[in-house]
Amino acid sequence: MCGRYTLSYTMEEILEYFKIRQLLIPLEPRYNIAPSQLVPIVFTAQEGDEFARPGKRTIHVARWGFVPDWVKDIKKYPPMINARAETIAEKNSYRHAFRRRRCVIPADGFYEWLGSGKERLPFRIGLKGGGLFGFAGLYEDWTSPDGSMMRTSAIITVGANRLMEPFHDRMPAILSPDAVDIWLNNQETDLVKLQNVLRSYPDKLMECYRVSKRVNGTSFNDPALSLPIAAGEPEWEPPPKEKPKAPKAENILRPVNKSRSATDARQLNLFQINAMDDED
Repeated sequence: MCGRYTLSYTMEEILEYFKIRQLLIPLEPRYNIAPSQLVPIVFTAQEGDEFARPGKRTIHVARWGFVPDWVKDIKKYPPMINARAETIAEKNSYRHAFRRRRCVIPADGFYEWLGSGKERLPFRIGLKGGGLFGFAGLYEDWTSPDGSMMRTSAIITVGANRLMEPFHDRMPAILSPDAVDIWLNNQETDLVKLQNVLRSYPDKLMECYRVSKRVNGTSFNDPALSLPIAAGEPEWEPPPKEKPKAPKAENILRPVNKSRSATDARQLNLFQINAMDDED
């Protein structure tokens, strides 16, 4: 699975690596990207894509948490942050996106945890020696009952390699540069060929190391999160939790505002409540 990742490379490096022809968003280094957040995705633009020229490789944002276009209420259908490579061709939730709405999610590392409770320790996993790469992903445009549209996305997972097995039996599908070209080719209709690029990345080309427990908190976002912990360095511990205040009723049941900012805020609240770690 993949539930947290990093993207610390510069905008120029990302554009060059993924051969981007259209940049529709600013890109900033991020060290603790979490579900429900807006994340950059790379895709080949199609007819109807807002502000994008069809056929051009484009980078734009999507909410991390996939919602099929036929879903009416995301409170009843939790957004999915991961999709299993073995079932995307047949499963009703993903088969349309697999054929027509494939994307790549730029990254340079991701986090996994070992242990449980207070002994649960975070690790950062990436390419040996560092490096930019892309997760295979799917995206879809979901329309809410009030008519506003939100682009959503999921990271595809495959079976874990030897490095990842102690953490989980799944890992994100990391694409080679050649595989990126195949995955983003909207003219490619050979589903077997497409699924063949979704493989466990060679463990000999990857590395992992312990990082600070601060990464547990999604409010933290600084370069130190992705640095290895030095031997003997004391563990960071969170401050005592304050008793949360009950939310005001108007914050939950406020009238629908047709503006994009208000709609996005309401939808984000639903995502934060309902986003699932993996598909069943």
